[in-house]
Amino acid sequence: MAVTGWLECLRAAEKTALLQDGRRKVHYLFPDGKEMAEEYDEKTSELLVRKWRVKSALGALGQWQIEVGEPAPHGAGNLGPELIKESNANPIFMRKDTKMSFQWRIRNLPYPKDVYTVCVDQKERCVVVRTSNKKYYKKFSIPDLDRYQLSLDGSLLSFAHANCTLIISYQKPKEVLVAESELQKELKKVKTAHSSDGDCKTQ
Repeated sequence: MAVTGWLECLRAAEKTALLQDGRRKVHYLFPDGKEMAEEYDEKTSELLVRKWRVKSALGALGQWQIEVGEPAPHGAGNLGPELIKESNANPIFMRKDTKMSFQWRIRNLPYPKDVYTVCVDQKERCVVVRTSNKKYYKKFSIPDLDRYQLSLDGSLLSFAHANCTLIISYQKPKEVLVAESELQKELKKVKTAHSSDGDCKTQ
């Protein structure tokens, strides 16, 4: 029922779509004023970006908060080369999903794979990453499972490490795969504008 509930929210949202640079960009405006913007690969329908924006108590638009996709650099133009170099050495956390899995990448983690522990915290409904050398600790939620009101299953969690990057994967439950398929059918009904310039409502 919860899966259906979120799908109904998406169906009820006011949607606009734009095809630009090989990406299908969809903007959702929900009745409560929240906005969601998604970008899909035009050919594969793979989700590349998802971000949210909410209005403040005074009605002002806030900043876009990225849920899926490359994090935007913060004030990089104001930093000197030394500060930029130092910043690039810090762990960088981002989510980049595949068709079958939710996936997160944490760059700039040079430790060998056996140092990491990745597990599910059922009580806090989050994934926990820690290292035995106590050099890194992070916990993060899976908003999709919260929206669909699905429980976390540790057996669906796995991780790999290569090129100083920790890759964490959570296999999408069948309920999510079905819902995503239904959403793609719904999005095909949305009239899509075509653009060759930089204009897009979601930016």
